[in-house]
Amino acid sequence: MTEQRFTLDAYQDQLQEKTQRIKTLFADSNIPEPEVYGSTPTGFRMRAEFKVWHEGDESFYAMYRPGEYKTPYRIDNFPQAHETISQLMPVLLSEINACELIRRKLFQVEFLTTLSGEALITLIYHKKLDDSWQAKAEALRERLGVSLIGRSRKQKLVLGQDFVTETLQVNERQYRYQQIESSFTQPNARVCEKMLGWAVNHTRDCGGDLVELYCGNGNFTLPLANNFNRVLATELAKSSVNSARYNMQLNGIDNIDIARMSSEDFSQAMDKVRKFRRLKDIDLDSFNFSTIFVDPPRAGLDPHTTAITQRYDTIVYVSCNPETLHRDLQEVTKTHQVSAFALFDQFPFTHHIECGAILKRRI
Repeated sequence: MTEQRFTLDAYQDQLQEKTQRIKTLFADSNIPEPEVYGSTPTGFRMRAEFKVWHEGDESFYAMYRPGEYKTPYRIDNFPQAHETISQLMPVLLSEINACELIRRKLFQVEFLTTLSGEALITLIYHKKLDDSWQAKAEALRERLGVSLIGRSRKQKLVLGQDFVTETLQVNERQYRYQQIESSFTQPNARVCEKMLGWAVNHTRDCGGDLVELYCGNGNFTLPLANNFNRVLATELAKSSVNSARYNMQLNGIDNIDIARMSSEDFSQAMDKVRKFRRLKDIDLDSFNFSTIFVDPPRAGLDPHTTAITQRYDTIVYVSCNPETLHRDLQEVTKTHQVSAFALFDQFPFTHHIECGAILKRRI
């Protein structure tokens, strides 16, 4: 990948193109002028993964072009990566090529880093990892000054720890997040800070309590909690629930209850269709919900969850897929009006763009 492509002028051109594309897509949705939050053109990715390709005695990083999964595209530099990843990539590759035990049957490398320079590297293999590998890997970890994980089928060997701790600045406050290997985290930390600030600023006057679906590790939950009396956050993945609870304690936030359940289960609980053991210590009737926050997967909201959102005065919808957001707004805007709209460019020089919408109940 050439550095010439990743210039500021080229980036501004592609961001303008994305903005116009989104305006065209949502032309029928009566959205206000979007707030546009851009990225730096290089050094923005806090996590990255590469195939490891072997040719004779040499191994190198590789990716596949979209739609082409047989021919590898060699990666000698990766301008998108945060500086910590960029510094580690050549050093790690040299170590891989220098040690046959580390190199043999290695097929993927994953980097997870933080703005402060903390790093976790995962090496993934097509072989069982034995004591000899672990000894070599431990020495490698110490030389690199990182945590390291070895993965193979039914194996996970952790050397150091299996997470990094990120610190994000949201307006005047810093928040610390445990980010676990293989769990979802926002890839562009600086744009993530802008997303969090946007959500906080647009919910300052909502009052009451907040319910959040798909809360993950509490990325949005923690800063939003300052704007509400209480928060009930739901998440299905057990590892994410554990991280969210850990992050609450890490940041000294005590007005959040977290329930491990799906949006459908939450709806049934709210409607008293059935009781859930996971809610035995949470009194739903004691909440005064004014606002709902949703950050769904690329498929967007299912019809049932869409109906759930329409129960609340304010809806905060963050989406990684503008097409499904546009689809969902066709239904949600029957009861609510879009009062604010934003674009967050997590992935410069790709077609991807994240959107955020604030919706208020129609009077």
